[in-house]
Amino acid sequence: MSKFSELINQDQAVLVDFFADWCGPCKVLAPILKDVKAALGEDVSIIKIDVDKNQALATKYKVRGVPTMLLFKNGKQVWRQSGVLQKDELIAIINSH
Repeated sequence: MSKFSELINQDQAVLVDFFADWCGPCKVLAPILKDVKAALGEDVSIIKIDVDKNQALATKYKVRGVPTMLLFKNGKQVWRQSGVLQKDELIAIINSH
């Protein structure tokens, strides 16, 4: 848990993707997140959290469905949404924070 705190406590935006291997929409989101990372480079960190392997973390952030994405800036949650978003939508959200 403390490692997660270190990861989200950065100056740059940190997008956390709560996912599950059995989740169809999560598989759709994975290449979109790769494209977002390629477009934004060092401006964003993208962390994938498997809810089945990290149930305590999923519970802490009240993740009820997957995929759920949370955006952190300096350790504070600034945005959250469940479901799949397109690359341009995600880039606009990250850039707005």
